[in-house]
Amino acid sequence: MSEATELSDSTSTTRWSHRVTTPLREFLRTEAGSAGVLVAAIVAALLWANLADGSYESFWETPVSLRFGGEGIELGLREWVNSGLMTLFFLVVGLEARREFDLGDLRDRRRFVLPALAGAAGMVLPIGIFLAFNHGGPGAAGWGAAMSTDTALALGLLALVGRNVPVQARLFLVTVSVVDDVVALIVIAVAYSEEFHLMPLLLAAAVYGFTLLLVRAGVRSGFIYLPFCLVIWGATLQSGVDPVVSGLAIGLAAAAYTPARGELEQASDLFRSFREQPTAELARFARIGVLRSLSPNDRLTRTWSGVSSYLIVPLFGLANAGIVIHGDFLGQALMSSVTVGIFLAYVVGKPIAITGVSALVTRLSGGRIRPGAGWASVLGTGTIAGMGFTVSFLIANLALEEPQLSEAKLGLLLGIVASSVVTWAVFFVTSRLPKPRKAVALLGDVDELTDLIPEVDPDRDHVRGPAEASVTLVEYGDFQCPYCGRAEPTVRELMTDDDLRYVWRHLPLTDVHPQAQLAAQAAEAAGLQGQFWEMHDLLIDRQEHLRIADLIAYAGELGLDQDRFHADMMQPICKDHITADLESADLSGVSGTPTFFINGRRHYGAYDVATLKEAIRVARVRAKIAAKRR
Repeated sequence: MSEATELSDSTSTTRWSHRVTTPLREFLRTEAGSAGVLVAAIVAALLWANLADGSYESFWETPVSLRFGGEGIELGLREWVNSGLMTLFFLVVGLEARREFDLGDLRDRRRFVLPALAGAAGMVLPIGIFLAFNHGGPGAAGWGAAMSTDTALALGLLALVGRNVPVQARLFLVTVSVVDDVVALIVIAVAYSEEFHLMPLLLAAAVYGFTLLLVRAGVRSGFIYLPFCLVIWGATLQSGVDPVVSGLAIGLAAAAYTPARGELEQASDLFRSFREQPTAELARFARIGVLRSLSPNDRLTRTWSGVSSYLIVPLFGLANAGIVIHGDFLGQALMSSVTVGIFLAYVVGKPIAITGVSALVTRLSGGRIRPGAGWASVLGTGTIAGMGFTVSFLIANLALEEPQLSEAKLGLLLGIVASSVVTWAVFFVTSRLPKPRKAVALLGDVDELTDLIPEVDPDRDHVRGPAEASVTLVEYGDFQCPYCGRAEPTVRELMTDDDLRYVWRHLPLTDVHPQAQLAAQAAEAAGLQGQFWEMHDLLIDRQEHLRIADLIAYAGELGLDQDRFHADMMQPICKDHITADLESADLSGVSGTPTFFINGRRHYGAYDVATLKEAIRVARVRAKIAAKRR
């Protein structure tokens, strides 16, 4: 067993290999993993409704009230789930939308145009198909139930039926769904609010505006915002607008950004004070300092994403998916215009709209605006988008009465099954294509956004490997960082690839590694005598011995002129190179080590051998596609 494999099996390295994640990748994993729980909840609801002799409806219609003095709110148990807990679900949706705009591909606003149009068309065409079957009929009011994709369920089933689907396809689905969810919430607020009262809505808007001022003023304590959020929810409920809208609005207000190095250093200082004098007060300051270094979006996402995906959405499924299925109902429902309309709206309308509009925009723009994924991925995104659940059931409950309500739910459930089968077929056929065509079909040929600033300069950067390599791996590292030491065997194994070049940039974290700066200067001084990489390897291997005497001894071990080495260490030329690397780390949003970039794109997630090899493989394929296009 190799050293890298042994490391990946250890407890410490398990923690190490998963410590660097992006909220979006975490969101994708959470949503995909929760799909199984949601499916189980749907099955449980169906069994409960059909085997428990009416107890399903009686339980979820149980009234529950909250009262303060003479005032209060009374809702049925199902309404508390649909209008109360689901507010937190839409909070997570809003957080994801804001995160994509601040940190994701949508920070290039031009990349929002195509998925926005595809998402809008993916709602309009299904509504048109539904109304073609139901216009003027008793189910026409349920048109809103035919438009919205369930992101969590779609991502989860995409992971199951479309194995090895590139992350670009999932990101395209998320981007389309952001538009989908925002428009759906507007539809709920405008079209499915019963008794509209202006004053409570104005109160909600005023309090929301005040919270935005608090955000702008830099107030970060969640306890300060909590009462304002509760007032927004309650006022929205009293206005007659479905209060789940408030969750989306609050989520969109939470900015997303990577932790600043200065704030992390301040957090380290606070922890160091607590370490020297472990009092309750200093412990509180240290905790606040660590939390303040994270963006509000990150803190809220990590708090509510798992709760939303693994508890709230499955509970919503349990409360709403139960329909009584018997022979008479099934025969009638399968021929019902509501069931057929919703089924075709999702299974036919969604993929035609999303794929067709994407192709049309690409053609009309001459290819300047095109999907961030290949056309097979776009088609697979369109087919898997043909499943409505969360918002669709929410609207169906607001708009329809029995038997149309049960018919709509049946159409939605059948659509989930059919969309999964069609998506599997799309990716199965794609997998049979020749490798070059399959790569383009899945990944596409759009240029990826570059996260690395500035790009690699062989005349300035320390580069290992062939200059003509198609893939460049950049590491921001700290010679005293134990995680960099654990990553080094992985890097050395990767360097056996003769089509890979490797670049080291300094990021000494002096607040936690006091000897890191001198070690970086030692590497630069060795570089002035032509042995940067030899010194680099020694420093990484001997991280626990980086005192000045150790560094000079290493110079002698490498056969360097020790007097010159010691003098060069203190020269501006060495310090300036490190300062330039620190500036590039700040520009690239890097605050911790090790951080990797592959062909200019930041690598998120684990950095074990298998994960990095796969990321390098995908980067190489994309580089070949780009070379052919040029």
